[in-house]
Amino acid sequence: MSFREGHYFSLENNRDNGNKSEYQTFDFADLSLPNIKNTWRETLENGMHGICFSMYEDGQKPGDIITSEQVNRRIQILKPYTKWVRSFSCIEGNEFIPRIAHENGMKTLVGAWLGDDLEKNEKEIEALIQLANEGCVDIAAVGNEVMYRKDLTEEQLIAYINRVKVALPNIPVGYVDAYYEFSHRPNITDVCDVILTNCYPYWEGCPIEYSFHHMVSMFNSAKDAGKGKRVIITETGWPSEGGFLKGAIANNENAMRYFIECISWCNKYDVEVFYFSSFDESWKVGPEGEVGAYWGLWDKNEKLKF
Repeated sequence: MSFREGHYFSLENNRDNGNKSEYQTFDFADLSLPNIKNTWRETLENGMHGICFSMYEDGQKPGDIITSEQVNRRIQILKPYTKWVRSFSCIEGNEFIPRIAHENGMKTLVGAWLGDDLEKNEKEIEALIQLANEGCVDIAAVGNEVMYRKDLTEEQLIAYINRVKVALPNIPVGYVDAYYEFSHRPNITDVCDVILTNCYPYWEGCPIEYSFHHMVSMFNSAKDAGKGKRVIITETGWPSEGGFLKGAIANNENAMRYFIECISWCNKYDVEVFYFSSFDESWKVGPEGEVGAYWGLWDKNEKLKF
């Protein structure tokens, strides 16, 4: 996910974010940077619900064929810290993610990547169904931010979702997009078994001191749109470097602060979240600018950042 024109944080429209809420867990004014680092590490070691799997090493990009050995190495790094793994595609080596995760006792949210290449979409959908039939899919995501990219029409996307629901009647099926899409596109929301929402205060230019509260409001917006359906935060995070967007500054301290508050809140209130992301990926500089390469908890060399 990246910046979307017309969707940005405004303190004028978020007056409640200026006050501590019942969800507040930390007062960072009382924590030194070394204490924040210690709290970040403790939060990580206490574990999280889920994490988004970063597939590509330095020099690799989507479209490259990735080996099972590479996937397994990264799964072993993540295994001590998370119960679930989210994948974004079902081909080109991505199919190894749910298989290896399940072999290691982890659960999976498995995504079929959909775009404007209809032939490739067929491969993704069939591969998703195959993985589910193997017993490797706990939740199926049909498409990721397709509406944002305008790769398909609503009718085309709904047809794909319904096709997977018919093929996999015993597995929850949903679609991933920004939190506001589920209120803007009720026809898509209605066909989803589960609401899979991306919540990024950073990409709305939200200053770090308001970011946690803004993320909670994003989640609640998706909950309202879902009308009682299960809601999962499929992506949220904060970059550790790469510049700024309006009031949102990408640096180490802010990345640690956001992770601590987000994961502590999710663990306390049993909110299902897939943190974005596991490892830094250099290829993302192109689509998102410099900041795109720095969303990982681990760096591109698979070393913990803090």
